[in-house]
Amino acid sequence: MPSHVPLADELRTRIIAGDFAPGSRLSESALAEQLDVSRNTLREAFRVLAEQGLVEHVPHRGVSVASPTIADVIDIYRARRVIECTALRYSEPEHPAVQLMRDSLTDAEEHLPTGDWIRVGSANMAFHDAIVALADSPRLARTYRDVAAELRLVFLEIDDPRALHEPFVRKNRTVLTALLEHGPAAAADELERYLMASERTVLGAFTRMGRE
Repeated sequence: MPSHVPLADELRTRIIAGDFAPGSRLSESALAEQLDVSRNTLREAFRVLAEQGLVEHVPHRGVSVASPTIADVIDIYRARRVIECTALRYSEPEHPAVQLMRDSLTDAEEHLPTGDWIRVGSANMAFHDAIVALADSPRLARTYRDVAAELRLVFLEIDDPRALHEPFVRKNRTVLTALLEHGPAAAADELERYLMASERTVLGAFTRMGRE
């Protein structure tokens, strides 16, 4: 595996964990020294991350962590509805990924009372990863991985993790219940309503922040 690939994965993990804030500049010289890699290797990693929408090259400023816009939010949720709702609508309730949905939802519900929003948010994302896994498509999973990483950047922009995650744990429960009791079509309809509500929450937050 080329050396820039694990480096890109490491930087990706740090970006979506919030180690580098959206919009912050990534110093090529400082990172190359810190990570003990050549600048060429780092540039290749930046190129991979740029293709994933996580960094951007700004003229005369170098590379910065991407700072999502309202247009980006709209497109991310458009992609989520196409990928997640389709995967769920044509799924089988007996698929092994349904157990992953159960497990991640239980994890989120257990951490709601403590207000551990990082853990709740990660469990919520795992629930949606499991929905995509219902499609048994590695290509779809790779595509969704990039969408989900950009979504993490969106969430990092909003300093209200409770509003982002708490209501949607209950909505995840509604989606799972619909799948088990009423079938894939009913669950997909619930999920579409869920994603539309989530999108409105995020867009409302961006509007209040004065983002364009």
